[in-house]
Amino acid sequence: MAIGSGLGAQMGLAAESAYGTYQAPTKFIEFTKESMQLKKVTAQSAGIAANRLMPLAARRVVTQRSASGSLEMEVTNKGMGVLLQSLMGTSVTPVQQAATAAYLQTHLLADVAGKSLTLQKGMPLTTGTVTRKNFLGCKIISAEFACEVGGMLTASFEIDSKDCEETSVLAVATYPVMAPFGFHQMSLKTGTYNSEVARDGIRKVSVKIERPQATERYYAGQSGTKKEPISNDQVKITGSLEGDYVDTILDDLHTSDAGTSLVWDFTGPTIAASHNERFTIKLPVIKLDDAPPTVEGFDLIKPTFGFTALSDGTNVPQIEYMSTDVTL
Repeated sequence: MAIGSGLGAQMGLAAESAYGTYQAPTKFIEFTKESMQLKKVTAQSAGIAANRLMPLAARRVVTQRSASGSLEMEVTNKGMGVLLQSLMGTSVTPVQQAATAAYLQTHLLADVAGKSLTLQKGMPLTTGTVTRKNFLGCKIISAEFACEVGGMLTASFEIDSKDCEETSVLAVATYPVMAPFGFHQMSLKTGTYNSEVARDGIRKVSVKIERPQATERYYAGQSGTKKEPISNDQVKITGSLEGDYVDTILDDLHTSDAGTSLVWDFTGPTIAASHNERFTIKLPVIKLDDAPPTVEGFDLIKPTFGFTALSDGTNVPQIEYMSTDVTL
């Protein structure tokens, strides 16, 4: 029996072979918070009948079903591949590094057609019996990564789902030994693409990747559920850099509106040889939107620069993930 509180909860996931088709969970992630919920649209008959003072319960129908919510977690050195693939869009096979236990995943930005997940949420009653909700056809609409002084690297995923059912059996959760990435492993580089230089004074970084999609594809013959969302706008990647005013490099980029490549990296322990656990976001070109430094008192000047990532016409944004995961 599980503990009859959130301590006994679980979240499993698996990539689907077809949108909205249940796939038994094969990965179980350690999450910190979630808000996945079924959403339904109902219609109530308003027919007039002699002396009937209230609507009939039998005349209420569910006309649409969907689900949505968020999933928050710490980014760990194992088990992130399926989520990263669903966010970025490229079908990825981990590449073994030489003959070591290190495997590199390179998630390039691409269309997310065909990239959907089944999420299974296990929620314990106070008795310790775990109920389950299976969210089908889960598409990642956006993800935000953030880390600051003294903290973990965190991720928050916004998810759209086709439907929620409670019939498929609860999978037994198993977890690999894993560790989170944190501020002590963080570095930030800017400069010419592939020749970026480490920036000093950085205290906090965030990157948000938005994948706009048409999520209201309700058609006749679909039993009130939607068809797979389709990308309907350009990808938006934004973020912020917070730190102390140790030099004018970022300030000058803001003033000139010049572009710079950005590499945000977390390097963990060595897996083998020269290969370390690693989580890296690479943006070929960003432009700083705001704001120039201001003096607000006696303390150190601490500018926050918001940025927008753009295309350089050749290279694409990517997330590299080095781990011991042989498969996603």
